[in-house]
Amino acid sequence: MKRSKHRGNKEDKNGDEPAILETENLDRQGMFMGGGPDPDTISLASVTAVTTNVSNKRSKPDIKMEPSSGRPVDYQVSVTVIEARQLVGLNMDPMVCVEIGEDKKYTSMKESTNCPYYNEYFVFDFHVPPDVMFDKILKVSVIHSKNLLRSGTLVGTFKLDVGTIYSQPEHQFYHKWALLSDPDDITAGCKGYVKCDVAVVAKGDTIKTPHKANESEEDDIEGNLLLPEGVPAERQWARYYLKIYRAEGLPRMNTSIMANVKKAFIGENKDLVDPYVQVQFAGQKGKTSVQKSCYEPIWNEQIVFTEMFPPLCKRMKIQIRDSDKVNDVAMGTHFLDLRTISNDGDKGFLPTLGPAWVNMYGSTRTYTLMDEYQELNEGLGEGVSFRARLLISLGVEILDPSSPDISSSTEVQVEGVPNISETATGKVEEFFLFGSFLEATMIDRKIGDKPINFEVTIGYYGNEIDGAVQPKTKGKKGGGDGDEEETELIHNSSEDEMEDDGDLTSVATTPPMKPVITDRNYFHLPYFERKPCIYIKSYWQDQRRRLYNANIIDNIADKLEDGLNDVHEIIKTEKTYPERRLRGVLEELSQGCNQFLSLANKDQNQSGRTKLDRERLKLCLSEVEAVGQQAKAMRSQVKKSTVRDKLKLAQNFLSKLRFLADEPQHSVPDIFLWMISNGKRIAYARVPSKDILYSSIDEEKGKDCGKVKTIFLRIPGKKGFGPAGWTVQSKIEIYLWLGLNRQRKDYLNGLPNGFEENKLSKGPGLPASPPISLTYMMKQIFQLRVHMYQARSLFAADSTGLSDPFARVFFSTQSQVTEILAETLCPTWDQLLVFENVELFGEACELRDDPPIIVIEIYDQDTVGKADFMGRTFAKPVVKMADEHYGPPRFPPQLEYYQIYRGNCAAGEMLAAFELLQIGPNGKADLPPIDGPTDMDRGPILPVPLGIRPVLSKYRIEVLFWGLRDLKRVNLAQVDRPRVDIECAGKGVQSSLISNYKKNPNFSTLVKWFEVDLPENELLHPPLNIRVVDCRAFGRYTLVGSNAVTTLRKFIYRGADKQANNWSTTEEIIVVNMEPEPGYKKMETVVKLDSCSEAVVKVEDDDKDGKGKKKKRKKGDEPEEEDLDESMLDWWSKYFASIETLTEALKAQEAALSDSEDKEEMDIADGGDIKPDDSPVKGTKKGRGKKKKQVVEPFEKKKPKLDELKVYPKELESDFDNFEDWLHTFNLFRGKGGDDDDQNVTDEDRIVGKFKGSLCMYKVSDDMSRDMSFESNMGMFQNIPHNDPINVLVRIYVIRATDLHPADINGKADPYIAIKLGKTEIKDKENYISKQLNPLFGKSFDVEATFPMDSTLTVSIYDWDLVGTDDLIGETKIDLENRFYSKHRATCGIACNYAIHGYNVWRDPMKPTQILAKLCKDGKLDGPHYGPGGRVKVENRVFMAPTEIEDENGLKKQTEEHLAVTVLRHWEEIPRAGCKLVPEHVETRPLLHPDKPGIEQGRIEMWVDLFPKEMTAPGPSLDISPRKPKKFELRVIVWNTDEVVLEDDDIFTGEKSSDIFVRGWLKGQQEDKQDTDVHYHSITGEGNFNWRFVYPFDYLMAEEKIVISKKESMFAWDETEYKIPARLNLQVWDADHFSADDFLGAIELDLNRFPRGAKTPKQCTIEMVTNEAEMPMVSIFKQKRIKGWWPFVARNEEDEFELTGKVEAELHLLTGEEAEKSPAGEGRNEPDPLEKPNRPDIALLWFLIPFKAAKHLVCDQYRWLTIKIVTALLLLAILGLFLYNMPGYMVKKIRPDIALLWFLIPFKAAKHLVCDQYRWLTIKIVTALLLLAILGLFLYNMPGYMVKKMLGA
Repeated sequence: MKRSKHRGNKEDKNGDEPAILETENLDRQGMFMGGGPDPDTISLASVTAVTTNVSNKRSKPDIKMEPSSGRPVDYQVSVTVIEARQLVGLNMDPMVCVEIGEDKKYTSMKESTNCPYYNEYFVFDFHVPPDVMFDKILKVSVIHSKNLLRSGTLVGTFKLDVGTIYSQPEHQFYHKWALLSDPDDITAGCKGYVKCDVAVVAKGDTIKTPHKANESEEDDIEGNLLLPEGVPAERQWARYYLKIYRAEGLPRMNTSIMANVKKAFIGENKDLVDPYVQVQFAGQKGKTSVQKSCYEPIWNEQIVFTEMFPPLCKRMKIQIRDSDKVNDVAMGTHFLDLRTISNDGDKGFLPTLGPAWVNMYGSTRTYTLMDEYQELNEGLGEGVSFRARLLISLGVEILDPSSPDISSSTEVQVEGVPNISETATGKVEEFFLFGSFLEATMIDRKIGDKPINFEVTIGYYGNEIDGAVQPKTKGKKGGGDGDEEETELIHNSSEDEMEDDGDLTSVATTPPMKPVITDRNYFHLPYFERKPCIYIKSYWQDQRRRLYNANIIDNIADKLEDGLNDVHEIIKTEKTYPERRLRGVLEELSQGCNQFLSLANKDQNQSGRTKLDRERLKLCLSEVEAVGQQAKAMRSQVKKSTVRDKLKLAQNFLSKLRFLADEPQHSVPDIFLWMISNGKRIAYARVPSKDILYSSIDEEKGKDCGKVKTIFLRIPGKKGFGPAGWTVQSKIEIYLWLGLNRQRKDYLNGLPNGFEENKLSKGPGLPASPPISLTYMMKQIFQLRVHMYQARSLFAADSTGLSDPFARVFFSTQSQVTEILAETLCPTWDQLLVFENVELFGEACELRDDPPIIVIEIYDQDTVGKADFMGRTFAKPVVKMADEHYGPPRFPPQLEYYQIYRGNCAAGEMLAAFELLQIGPNGKADLPPIDGPTDMDRGPILPVPLGIRPVLSKYRIEVLFWGLRDLKRVNLAQVDRPRVDIECAGKGVQSSLISNYKKNPNFSTLVKWFEVDLPENELLHPPLNIRVVDCRAFGRYTLVGSNAVTTLRKFIYRGADKQANNWSTTEEIIVVNMEPEPGYKKMETVVKLDSCSEAVVKVEDDDKDGKGKKKKRKKGDEPEEEDLDESMLDWWSKYFASIETLTEALKAQEAALSDSEDKEEMDIADGGDIKPDDSPVKGTKKGRGKKKKQVVEPFEKKKPKLDELKVYPKELESDFDNFEDWLHTFNLFRGKGGDDDDQNVTDEDRIVGKFKGSLCMYKVSDDMSRDMSFESNMGMFQNIPHNDPINVLVRIYVIRATDLHPADINGKADPYIAIKLGKTEIKDKENYISKQLNPLFGKSFDVEATFPMDSTLTVSIYDWDLVGTDDLIGETKIDLENRFYSKHRATCGIACNYAIHGYNVWRDPMKPTQILAKLCKDGKLDGPHYGPGGRVKVENRVFMAPTEIEDENGLKKQTEEHLAVTVLRHWEEIPRAGCKLVPEHVETRPLLHPDKPGIEQGRIEMWVDLFPKEMTAPGPSLDISPRKPKKFELRVIVWNTDEVVLEDDDIFTGEKSSDIFVRGWLKGQQEDKQDTDVHYHSITGEGNFNWRFVYPFDYLMAEEKIVISKKESMFAWDETEYKIPARLNLQVWDADHFSADDFLGAIELDLNRFPRGAKTPKQCTIEMVTNEAEMPMVSIFKQKRIKGWWPFVARNEEDEFELTGKVEAELHLLTGEEAEKSPAGEGRNEPDPLEKPNRPDIALLWFLIPFKAAKHLVCDQYRWLTIKIVTALLLLAILGLFLYNMPGYMVKKIRPDIALLWFLIPFKAAKHLVCDQYRWLTIKIVTALLLLAILGLFLYNMPGYMVKKMLGA
């Protein structure tokens, strides 16, 4: 197949794109080439089939056979939860739960903190189809205080779908903050933030992770939210209303058997389906009600989802299900992609849809008890039949959370909605579908013996099973508007169309016919001149406008795609003027866009237009207009130099157009073709209805409407995956036309001419129906010549790793095969196949312009069994009619490369040419003669004729044989005496034999050569085959493995450049300073001048004034930039400084990139951006980029000068071209190729060894100049070292590993290093690091090795297990030999400075001067000449550098080493011999696991030094052992608090007060929390403590982390090390005696940067917490001691921070030694005790409290009650006195009258008791009462007075 890309059906979106046959207009090509086509340019393997393309009656076939969706793939989702901030809630114990689908993983729980730090890494592995994967929801939730017994309370969640992550750049979000919201309360706002990294890797993806070492803590949360670009940070809640009205066309479920059984029992025949609709969106599910026994259910319900907007879940899944007692089954699934029904631009619109019908596709409509294609109904894979259509609409409403009538929960709700009118979705029209089968060939032989027919269906019409539905639907829908339709028909149609075919019955199947044999694999149906037809009438809503607009855009996109492929091809084949072709493409694009604008706006008032139609039309008009304008603007900017960039931008136009053409609201369902053999459905094809929809306007017409289309039928469902799906079930040539019945007059126009119609006669006088078959009267006879020259890179089909390929060519009903070539993947058949008497039907001129396609299949011949399929491609022949001349420009045809596909994968290329010659009236005499080379004796096989075969010239190929490596066993026997055979175009050479592979696997003879005739055109060069054989006893040979070098271009020797001699004419002085800036700065400053100019280039780094600056700085008051203390520095200082440089360089690069992108866009036009699913908010990116830059700059100035090394974020090999500068490694393959999707991945399992060597080819000519020192036996390979064994000391430094794949159940691993080199194995098992996925090793290992025997170093990371064997986590392999021999000098990296002591000591045993001298000698360079004034000259370059060096004692000595280092660092600038030398470095290598190929299991940072034993021994290895954390002690003195909120109300006294105490701890050491004593009864919020907290901790300065080692649980075997940011937590509490203490407020101080404390409580405000950015920041590690006031804050009900107190504290940081020297006690204890605070004396408090209580009770709380009681008592007293005196008085007055005695007796009794009997008692009681009254008064006034005195208020 031609290698051009074209998008196939929608399903192909996520597979790779299918490639399609190109047809190109020769004249047009001529025009672009300027003048007539130059024969040479055409012969350049033009990959675009050169056929004129006039009538276009045929459309392009799609070569990719296998369905790409639905096949399971490996995915790995990795989530790192770093920390959480601003969690809402007081003093909580949070843990984070990460869930994807059903899998949940939890972090550990952190106690009493609102900003927990976790840094935990989780990995989820999946093996599912992409669609399923991308719809999975990733949910991050924070749970408060969950334990074994409690499920915990949910604080908030964040969710997004995996597809959103995968569509991010690099498939990841890095260090982003997920905003938590509460799903139960949408009014609540933000519940906190979780910082995490999320990445999704599919097999074969690589992820670039920024460097893990330094995590800057200054996080701008709002600016780094975990949201895709273009989603606003403030997302709102919204309601999504999905209305579901009704469904129709449901398949007849369990008809046959069950129906009869039910009928027998119940006696009625009901519809046997109970449908309901289930909708899934953003992890929630909603269902409608179930409609019992109903094939046309009406629901009229709406499902309401509440979710954030814009949602981070892209798709809504709508499913019709059949409710069943046992289990419900899906009957059809539809996915709504919200991106296609909304637009986030300035003039965008919210998601909206319909009301519109959506069509659902799935398994076949026939009912079987076990449906083998059931997963198709679930939406997995491409549906093979129509299932139902559903009438829905979607609307979105943004909620205003403040309005009171909104329910705050997000539960899914189901409500009823009113019915919808019949016409809401458009007027029902009668559609007519016509099809004619012109040819059915390549029918698989398994089904060749039974009669075969084809069935065509559209929706539920044409399906044999549903035959009954038509009259009913027609009656129902057509009845209403019959009359007006009638009149319309009369107006719109021509006379002959007036027939009323109301009783037209559809013919949906062709008559069965028995196939005829073509060859041993395939059959064909003998249609000959009689072609069967089908036609179907169906009724659908007339929404053609939607499809027309989509067609116009698709049409523009197709043209653009073809044009871009042309340009790619021109660039690839190095033809001239690609920029002219690109300009033409852009011109055509802008014209197409203008045409769309004029066409798309029609039929505006059509019924059934929805809001989405209107909005999409607006969107398409503006976007297409923008694309047109940008294309026009870009056209003028296309230059030869910018072609590639502009091509990329044009590619963006293409994806944008494709996105716009995807119409979300369906109308007419797709058409399905089924091949039925003996009543059984075998294979199908699906044709989108828009592709064959008719319109009178050409641009609107579907691309296959009224054209002959070649369709390959394929097996449905899962069976179609893999080899079964690669064989063609049948190839049909079919003509299809779909349109309104009233447009029918044109429906046969596109067929090849020359036929008669055969109709079903309906009796006399009745109108005739469409034809049921066509008979062709015209036929042409042709001869087809197929010139099969060669193929390359074919699939390995045999276990030897080779194949025995032959090609089978099919044309029409004939087929022929080439000869079989044994054991090769690059066969050169050089064979002409002639097909005689090919009969083609139709007019001659049409066939000339549009011949049928030729199918070429390549097979591997096996001695037993049938041949294996190896791939397939298509071609179109160049046609010559009988009356045309056979000559240029079209004849003879040129050889071209065709891409071969096997399933969806490319499987090689074929070089061939095809010509179709008409046999005229004189028979074959007129045909051009076949003139091939005659000297070959190949029997009946004809070679390719002379005019077509390429022109050859003589080449010499020299081969460097170095050695063989890593050969595996062959048939269980070890390889002992291998030999390499090289072959190219039939000639070849053999290496010398390796006599004992184990002892020495190198060859004794290094260079051999052979001469061969090769095509002049380099693109046609045949591959070169490398085969390794093992020579066994008795003259037997066994093939070990082979490799085909497909392109020899990189090995072609092109003589020395003429310019090269100019070097010597000028001197160029490069002045280079001693201390170069970090890498990316340097790039800006080195100015490279043209080699011929004379100039002095000064490269200055900021150092000259740097020294001045430094001095000034010292005077300055900022203590931060003091000069570094050399003795403090170690290798890690250098490492961390280098990483900082790396991250800055990456940031700068990003910023530059985004700037250049913005610039590009400004260049093009002001029109929108170019990516389809990108947001128009590009500005944000730009802004961010700039901000970053500004951050980098000031940093630069502050950074102290440190010598740095280079940190490579990937393998060293990738920067140095695999170190294959002269020694190449060719992998040897053996065994069958993988049948997987990605062949390249499975190829790794087929590697059986490596051949090391090289090639050099050049044309043989007489005047080959030879150098004087030329070694003749070495040919072109001069100056290469000998390959005798050499002993080497290998020193491996392993620094750290990151993101390891967890190996234990607890989601962690216990990693250790294992090293293998040759027979040496080192397992560093005892030094495993417990429970760590980012272990810091800091180890070096010395291993002695002998090249070539031990050349591959394997560094593995294993997981230590207490029981059982240790598991491999991942490994990386390094080829040391190539590094050792490379001219990039990868043995020991060149440091940026020469030092003889200190952290940057020179590691190489050779000094820089020695290295430089050797390099000059090896490169035959003039120099080095050291001159005065710190200069050195090499060739014509002069370098300058300092010449002094300090030794350990600080004495300065003269040295030339600095000069030499300078030259070495700039070695690539030296003419002729220069190349980049490997600097001192650290490389980051991916770890891979053999069982999970292609998916990274983590990364390892390391480097390797190689020292040959014959040279001086190197010094001891560098000490890179991890820095031991330094012991520190933090002393925090809490002096006072103020304005602490008063929490307690005194029950008795009602005063507000608090019993204050302060609690503090260092983050991560919660168990070591310390409390002050309690300051009781503070009524002003003031508390005095003078209390000291003492926190010893271990701290890593470089990483700014505290190191904690503790056991994870009581069952843990050993301690686990955690690294946690240094943060001090202080909290203020209110102590309670009986209930739990109350939390009042807290502050967390990051000890590295926290706000400087305020001098007075007044200056201490809440701003210090809420507005940190503005505050002056300090670090305790620099200040050592700091005192001040800090605010305590807590969140109020509204979720905002409020001030709850202030604390005066003093922080004092001491190192471990200082703390030992001057110890201090905790609290106020010895040593160094603090004085007691001056608190109000509470000694009397116990005494005062009851009085206060009494006062409070009497005077405040019960005042009125007291008054009432006193009044009552007074009244009682008066009454008492009255009664006391009354009796005596009365007695005096009255004579004793006994009548009153009964009344007086009690008084007398009382008087007697009080005055006589208990006189003293009464006196005592009264006295006591009086005293009490006095005391009461005293107490009433006393407290206030005392409090005034005591508290000094």
